[in-house]
Amino acid sequence: MKALIGLVVCAVALLSGCCTAGKYIHIYHKQEPFTMTQGSELEGYCIDLLAEIAKKLGFKYEVHLVKDGKYGRQDESGNWLGMIGEVVRGEADLAVAPLTLTATRELSVEMSTPFMQTGVGFILSKDLGSEESHFVSFLFPFSTEMWVGVLMAFLVTGLCIYLVARISPCEWADPETDEHSFTLLHSFWYITGALTLQGAGPHPKGLSGRIISAIWWVFAVVLLACYFSNFNTMLRSDTKHVSVMNFDELARQDVIDYGTVEGGSTFNFFKNSNNPTYRSIFQHMERKKSCVRSVEEGNRRAQEGNYAFIGEAASLDIAVARYCNLIRSSELIAMRGYSIAAPLGSPMMKNITVAILQLSESGELAYLQSKWWANSCMPEGGQAPQALQAHLLRGLFMLLALGCGLGLLIALLELASKARDQAKDQKKSCCSVLSAELSQRFRSGRANAGTETSEKSKA
Repeated sequence: MKALIGLVVCAVALLSGCCTAGKYIHIYHKQEPFTMTQGSELEGYCIDLLAEIAKKLGFKYEVHLVKDGKYGRQDESGNWLGMIGEVVRGEADLAVAPLTLTATRELSVEMSTPFMQTGVGFILSKDLGSEESHFVSFLFPFSTEMWVGVLMAFLVTGLCIYLVARISPCEWADPETDEHSFTLLHSFWYITGALTLQGAGPHPKGLSGRIISAIWWVFAVVLLACYFSNFNTMLRSDTKHVSVMNFDELARQDVIDYGTVEGGSTFNFFKNSNNPTYRSIFQHMERKKSCVRSVEEGNRRAQEGNYAFIGEAASLDIAVARYCNLIRSSELIAMRGYSIAAPLGSPMMKNITVAILQLSESGELAYLQSKWWANSCMPEGGQAPQALQAHLLRGLFMLLALGCGLGLLIALLELASKARDQAKDQKKSCCSVLSAELSQRFRSGRANAGTETSEKSKA
């Protein structure tokens, strides 16, 4: 099947000055997703666009193939070829296709207001790209919110371990004589050891400390499993960044060949440009004879590798959406619009322009574009890997919070039980004994910390 063919509507009758009563010739250019065949039926962006315009203006139409399958360019003698040629010669009343609005075409035919805006870019195979490394790429498996949540969990758990070790009488029975192992620094070192799956002694002795320790180990193991799983997926992802990012880099290199559709508006843009970079690109295409006859041929050569196909973004984006091994440049130049063409002096052009503006204002054009440019290309295994979000592990964070709260509660109950026994022996109030125990334990912790600092200074 030829890559560039079009559809033309055969006229049955024309009514003078009225575009709402007759059958008119409409030309289409077969190019995905503007016009395609589905069995014996036609579908695509332009088919839907024409149907909406016809509904608003009340005319009927039939279609047939364009004879030479070209968009529209002038030959050496100045005669128009393709769809524009059929409109100029009166063989068609309308050309409905991704026709670029240019000054040359405007002089020969009537052009409507653009129904789509686009620019010139290029596509090439991902195999020609090179992955960009980043010195903090190891952080990418988790989102920013996730890293903040992990940091908060680390700080809260370390503090809880410290508090439980201070409060629980199972860790040190007599603050005056017993040596306390779980200082604030050691508490954080202990949970850091769990994150590296190594562990760091000494370990908690009491039930309260062991509960928090066990829950933190569960948290650490699940967290590491999620991290390494997502990190491995990202490493294996075939998403790459193209090494040639713009036209200046494309023109300066001589490894990748490049070209565009010969005789099209993009070809003429480079041919007539005074920009040194664009002139260099045109000279390369002329010297290497690297232009193609159709968009489909350009897409095929880009997929085969070592070729960059230059074209309009609207056409390139659909190729990238269909073929997973293609990627489009980030730079777009020469912004232009797609219009509908009619013979000079056509009475229907004014109404068609108004209909296009109405469709744009109602959001119908945006809907059609989202409908026909939907991305059907996904990496192997489904969607592209994304950073893990905190809400996906909210159950794990809730489990850790529950464990910390339970550990603190049990530590207080252990101390309260000891204070009650002491109150009975000393015949004092349980609350006063409990208050004295808490004060003594934390005061002793500060004294021990000061003694350790003094000894280190002397050493």
